[in-house]
Amino acid sequence: MFKESIKMSWQNIIHNKVRSLLTILGIVIGVSSIIALITIVQGATDSVTSQVASIGADKITIQTRGTPLKQGLLNSDINKIAEVENVLGVSPTITGKTAVVHNKIVKEDVAVQGKNEVYFLKSDDLIQTGRGINILDIKNKNKVCLIGQNIVEELFWSENPLEKDLMIGGVTYTVIGTLQGSKGFAISLNDDSVIIPYTTAMSFLGTKYISSVDVYMSNSEYSDTITTDIQSVLSEAFNYNEEGYSITNMQDILDTISQMTHTLSLMLAGIASISLVVGGIGIMNMMLVSVTERTAEIGLRKALGAKPRRIQQQFLIEAIFLSCFGGVIGLLLGIVIAFLVCMMIETAFILSMATVALALGFSASIGIVFGLAPARKASKLSPIDALRSI
Repeated sequence: MFKESIKMSWQNIIHNKVRSLLTILGIVIGVSSIIALITIVQGATDSVTSQVASIGADKITIQTRGTPLKQGLLNSDINKIAEVENVLGVSPTITGKTAVVHNKIVKEDVAVQGKNEVYFLKSDDLIQTGRGINILDIKNKNKVCLIGQNIVEELFWSENPLEKDLMIGGVTYTVIGTLQGSKGFAISLNDDSVIIPYTTAMSFLGTKYISSVDVYMSNSEYSDTITTDIQSVLSEAFNYNEEGYSITNMQDILDTISQMTHTLSLMLAGIASISLVVGGIGIMNMMLVSVTERTAEIGLRKALGAKPRRIQQQFLIEAIFLSCFGGVIGLLLGIVIAFLVCMMIETAFILSMATVALALGFSASIGIVFGLAPARKASKLSPIDALRSI
């Protein structure tokens, strides 16, 4: 009997092709919207997250605003931060701008960054040719530099820049390496930058204070503890004036992005689900019309001994068929839309099984919920009243 109910439900759907197609349209729109929106958001978020992670999920950034008594961090403060448990390394940054000259070609307003050896150890993909700054360069305040791709093209376009001289602020430096071209905001400023030892930069700029420090952790799981310990060092350094510094934990940023993405995905799924509810109402409307049209058939089947449970089963299967067909079509359409949009905006295409299960499960539930009332109505028809309509 169950197979017979399936067969009869299928035949009724095929017999009313146009009406069935229009009925499942709401389901198709709802499912495709859920699949497309969530997939696109996940892809875009993954791209943003990977960019943030490329900066370093295992990194804590310290920015100092200074106080009237102390304008920034000293080398002694840097050493104390390096001694914090689970800190793998500390990379101070000194920044300034000046003109650079090679073969009488001048490039104005070039960003000069003072870094140490830790920065290059933690940035494997930073150097294109040559070497990075080492500990001897830091201790001896060597006048060496690494240059970005724009500087290579403008000042050294016809020669290999390695081991060549470059005038930075009127002082001669030796080029020991070139930097990779920009691939994202993690190194987007390096194309027009010159990197020199931070100790050399401090002498060059005439300062003893450090305004920016990157702290690398051995394990990001201890980020909260490490942040607290660093805050203790900074509080002591700035005489417990919390206005003198700020701490940014990259792992916290990644966690915030993940939480925002989850919330946004749920909101988009909820908005798209409105279409599914509309589609469910359409299914219920069609099934009620079908019950009215097939009143004589129902009465005849009951007169021949069909139980109400069998009548209800047939109409419920028909509603589930409609919602599942709409779900499958919507799934395929949503995947195509999401793939095309991800290609257009150049983000990763990430289709999670959880999203597919959510969309298909919701569409099947819609068929059951909105098909139940018409099915119960059909099963409760009186055989005598139904047969009178013949």
